[in-house]
Order: sequence, then structure tokens, then C-alpha cells
Amino acid sequence: MTADSGHARPVDEPGNHPPGGLPGGLAETLRYGPFHRALHDAIAHRGLSLARLRAHLEQQGVQVGQSTLSYWQRGLRHPEVPRAIATVRALETVLRLPPDSLVSLVGNRPQQRPVRPAGWAPAAPVQSDFEVVTDVGANVDIEVLSVHDTVHIGPEREQRSISTRLVVRAAKAGPDRYLAVHQGDEGCLIDNALVRPGEGCRLGRLRRQPATRGLAFELLFDRRLAEGEEHVFSFTVVDDTGGPTPGHGRTFREPCRGYLLQLAFNRRALPARCTKQLRIDPDMPPVDLEELVCGLGGFASAYFEDVGPGTAGISVEWT
Repeated sequence: MTADSGHARPVDEPGNHPPGGLPGGLAETLRYGPFHRALHDAIAHRGLSLARLRAHLEQQGVQVGQSTLSYWQRGLRHPEVPRAIATVRALETVLRLPPDSLVSLVGNRPQQRPVRPAGWAPAAPVQSDFEVVTDVGANVDIEVLSVHDTVHIGPEREQRSISTRLVVRAAKAGPDRYLAVHQGDEGCLIDNALVRPGEGCRLGRLRRQPATRGLAFELLFDRRLAEGEEHVFSFTVVDDTGGPTPGHGRTFREPCRGYLLQLAFNRRALPARCTKQLRIDPDMPPVDLEELVCGLGGFASAYFEDVGPGTAGISVEWT
């Protein structure tokens, strides 16, 4: 996340374009793109933090997440047409850019994808498209609003359990279950993994796939949800037979408003490094967003706002 920081000079409020025009570098990127570079240069020229930029956009009547602005300026995401056009026009106003200077670049997606710098920790395993005999169109009528994963890691650096709490909303009347997928770490015995349902659900059908260390299972609600009804439920997967964990990642096939991931380390086995990562394309390596602090309590936490589609997680490097 980009934090609000101090500036050497005061930041002017949005208004008319400065009479001196734009600097040559910014004018060139506005003319030739790509969009994310032009946006980054324009934000830097105005001297605004993302928090201040978001506040100015709210004054224009535009609501947009700070993480979305961060993803846009890094090229991790691209504004969707036509839904985001009003937001891009508001950016032009706040950043004092000529009309349509950013809008004209929205259709020009960058040709190069961001590549993870060499030497960073290996990527956490991505949950695969686990094929399981189950109902066609699982979860299509459920909107995931929020997910909180807590991964407990033992003294031998092994993943011991993953506790998950979800907040979902029924897109239409009728859904009464949720299909979850788990992929174990290298070397685990997936046949030994256990699923313990918590609040708001009970365990339904379960399938294992030892070749891919995969586990798919149904979590049954106590009723059919009405359209627009929100439901909270939780469960824990106990899977402690793998080797040293490389971290944890969760795949989102649809957008989710908020994802909180916490790794709880045993104090006798603290990591050398933890990195917040995001993978937009399954065929590309993840992008390192920031290095995380593992506090005295042994927790490393990462929050993702407006995440998905893609995989969000924390990569772990051991000594």
C-alpha cells in the first residue's frame, strides 16, 4: 500500500491547469502512454500521495479504492471500459491534466507485464483448478464480500492449519452451500487432511486428489439464502504433514472487497522474510507489493482491498 507521506512543498487544491503547461516528460507519456506510466508521472508531478488523491476524488463525487489507484499506476490493473471512464476523467481534473489526456490511453494496455525482481522469495503455491465431481456452476450465485485467513505455522516451519472466515451475499435466492478448495504444501499427505466446520455451516461432500495435493469440499448452510441476504461462516483445514511452507495464497475468480491474510509463526521458527504478493495472470510470476514485518507476536499480516480476479498471498523465505 502507498501511505500518505509529507511533502517538501504544499499541495495545491485541484483547479485549472497551471499556466506554465506540463513538463516535457509528462507531456510525452500523456501523448504516447502507456496509461499506468502517464498516471504515475502525473501523480508525481502534482506531489499527491494516493490517500490525498483519493480524498480529492471523493470531493469530485467519485469513490475509488486507494489500492485500485496503486494497481493502476503500477500497471497491475487497467481501468475497465466504460465503467471506469468517469473515474479517469475525475483524475484528469484533480491532476490538472488536459481533457481526455488519460481517457485516450485507457484503451492502450501496456505491452509489458511487471516482472518480479530476481532474488525475491519463491511464489506461494497457487490453488489449482481442482476438478471435482460436484454441482455445475458452484458458487456462481454467491458474492464473496470479505475473507480472513489465519495460517498457523509450526516449530518445524510446517503449515499446521488454515482457519477461514467468509462474509458472502446471495446474488439471487436459493444458494445453500459454498464449495471450497485447498491445496497442500509440497510433501503433504492430503489423505490425512481434516476439515472442521465452524460457525454458520456443516461439512458436505469432500473429494481428495493426491496427485495435486488437492482437497475440495462443500460447506452447507442451515438454510437457503434469500436474494441479497448476507451470511457469515467459518471453517478450518488441518493439514500439517508438508515440508517447510513457502507461504500461502488464495485465488479469487471474482472481485472481492477485502482479503486479510495472517501468518502466525511459532516463536521458535520465525521467517527471514515475508513478502506481500499479487498474481494477476496465472502464467506470470507474482508481483512483490511490499516487504512485511513479522512482529514480536509472530504474526505477518497483509490486507488486500478490491482484490481479484487473481491470487493474493504472502511468500515466506526461511534462513
